[in-house]
Amino acid sequence: MNNEGNGPIAHLRSEDGAEHDLARHLTDSSGRAAGFAASWGAEVEAAIAGRWHDLGKYAAAFQTMIRSIGTEGHLERGKVNHAYAGAILAKDRFGPLTGPLLAMVIAGHHGGLPDWEGETTTGLKGRLGAEPYLPRAMAGQPPPSLLDAPPLPDLPPHVDAGLWTRMLASAVYDSDFLDTEQFFNQGKADNRTGWANLSDLLPIFDIKLAEKLAGAEPSPAVDPLRAEVLAACRRAAERPLGLFSLTVPTGGGKTLSSLAFALAHARHHGLKRVIYAVPFTSIIEQNAQVFREVLGDNAVLEHHSALDPRQESNAARLAAENWDAPAIVTTTVQLFESLFASRTSQLRKLHNLAGSVLVLDEAQALPPHVLKPVTAVLDQLARYYHMSVVLCTATQPALEAVFKDFKPVEIAPDPPRLFAELNRVNPSFPAAGQRRSWDDIAAEMSELPQALAIVSTRAHCRALFALLPEGSFHLSTFQCAAHRRALLKGIKDRLRNKEPVRVASTSLVEAGVDFDFPIVFRAMAGLDSLAQAAGRCNRNGKIDKGRFVVFRPEEEKPWPALAQAIGATEEVLSRFAEDPFHPDAFTEYFGLLYWLKGEEALDKQEIMKLLRLPLANGKPRKGKRHDIAFRTAAERFHMIEPDHRASVVVPYGETAKAAIAALRAEGPSRERLRALQPFTVPVDAGFCDSDAVKWVHGVPVLIQAELYREDVGLDVAGHTATADLTDKA
Repeated sequence: MNNEGNGPIAHLRSEDGAEHDLARHLTDSSGRAAGFAASWGAEVEAAIAGRWHDLGKYAAAFQTMIRSIGTEGHLERGKVNHAYAGAILAKDRFGPLTGPLLAMVIAGHHGGLPDWEGETTTGLKGRLGAEPYLPRAMAGQPPPSLLDAPPLPDLPPHVDAGLWTRMLASAVYDSDFLDTEQFFNQGKADNRTGWANLSDLLPIFDIKLAEKLAGAEPSPAVDPLRAEVLAACRRAAERPLGLFSLTVPTGGGKTLSSLAFALAHARHHGLKRVIYAVPFTSIIEQNAQVFREVLGDNAVLEHHSALDPRQESNAARLAAENWDAPAIVTTTVQLFESLFASRTSQLRKLHNLAGSVLVLDEAQALPPHVLKPVTAVLDQLARYYHMSVVLCTATQPALEAVFKDFKPVEIAPDPPRLFAELNRVNPSFPAAGQRRSWDDIAAEMSELPQALAIVSTRAHCRALFALLPEGSFHLSTFQCAAHRRALLKGIKDRLRNKEPVRVASTSLVEAGVDFDFPIVFRAMAGLDSLAQAAGRCNRNGKIDKGRFVVFRPEEEKPWPALAQAIGATEEVLSRFAEDPFHPDAFTEYFGLLYWLKGEEALDKQEIMKLLRLPLANGKPRKGKRHDIAFRTAAERFHMIEPDHRASVVVPYGETAKAAIAALRAEGPSRERLRALQPFTVPVDAGFCDSDAVKWVHGVPVLIQAELYREDVGLDVAGHTATADLTDKA
């Protein structure tokens, strides 16, 4: 990697004139990419793409440019296109499927995976012939060893060509980046080391878990069943790789039990990492902390938008780029928007999914509008990428109703019996047409020492809280994440100390927040939401049965998705009134809900068609398998549907004020923007243009500090930001 004379070079280090030999860069990138792709049998294709990704750098124009301008100049890719030569060679050399797929990987190694068809300016097919890219490169006489390639078979019909291409691209792009980084910044490359080996973590976990259980407050009604679930997870770890479900009632210890399965399963099959994805940032830090307690700080990478950058090590920042760590805790948004991405920075991590155990916590929260493509990709990952996928929830979403071949193997021992034995509440439901006022709910809560009410909108939460006694708590996304963390701690302390505590909350506490109230009120919602809310009641079985009260608010006008969920719930309750949270009830509920939404609503942006994902029966689509619109699909795919929301930074506490001051003084940077993330509140976009907000270097900041209250957070009364949004949206 030092100065090697006047031969073709890939990179030039401007500070000392060191040259990165081009043939060496291509050879080293090829070997690394092949290693990354070996776990799913694509090492030959990865090796070829790695050798050819910078073939265009042999062109005389590129060599002249890089030697005259240096490293900054050659990154201006528009001046000399160095990606299309290798892409054309792949397209011409290989078959009608593999050729175009490799061409898209090679052509997109800087700009991201393109669409194949389309206008000349957008579709790669039309652009490859625009200039003699390959002859120019060949005139530079690349070594024959770089051009050698064996014949490649086409992918079997049952393998999704789109996901295969994105995974292959990930292996090639990450290998290119890491080899380039090693040349430019060896110190940075060295900082990527120091993580624990996954194979060493199981005995550490066993010791720490035993200590944790020994020090926990006994729960005689629940502990034996939690132990049974844990034992079942350990037994199931020796099963073959594939698709699993872990259906355990709330409070059944599924977080640590699923981790026990993942660690033992990974060790049994020689896998490299465990990836734990959760749908809500409100619980991700809690889960990451639990994992650090039982695995150690050098084992867990926490990767999500709400992470405080001051808590990140250099190694963690670098590992977040490509998920090269033994245990990763992330969000389902981060996971799936990477799986459906076209940008190189997002794709880099995908190859590290292969050879892993992927646990989807609270799987019922997968958004319906992307359910078809998400289910199809999960099925492909479990079948063809040397990994296992675990759907972990109390309310399994019945994905086989969406994708007929999606048949997970259940890990939990006899879920119906578990639900019966872990039933810790007496639920009550409103009679047909019965409604209750907020005054009525507040009056009943005021007579109780400890009570939680969960409602469906922020406006309802504010209305109920206003009627509760002084000292009550309010929880919604009108409060920033840092504020909510402080409030959650205060509520848990009061519960633990048996002090009076009354809480009005939106649905943000339903999943994963370990509240244990003797009585919980819940506004009518989907059956999965009701079950999750019931899990905050008598969670540890300290009393014989808690009270779980479902009610219909007065003058409620639910938005369409909530109305559909309520309709499906009421129909299912008519048949499962005696056992509303039986697993069969959820199967029927989700099947009915998906039917009510209709086929098109489960793939709202037609991602299946754009990526040519297999049909529901597993059969491939008709037509050209390589005609994939990677970029268009990535632009359309959103786990959270776009709406009229924006986020405003609020001055909650001294840390927030210091972060805002740093933004004003020094401008935006990755670290400063992430430092502001825990102090943001979602609002109607119009509020950001009101006199209450000032834009600071492109970031909307609340300047009327009196609008942010200690009790309820942002008070937008009288402004335009009163859109009634749910906290799950």
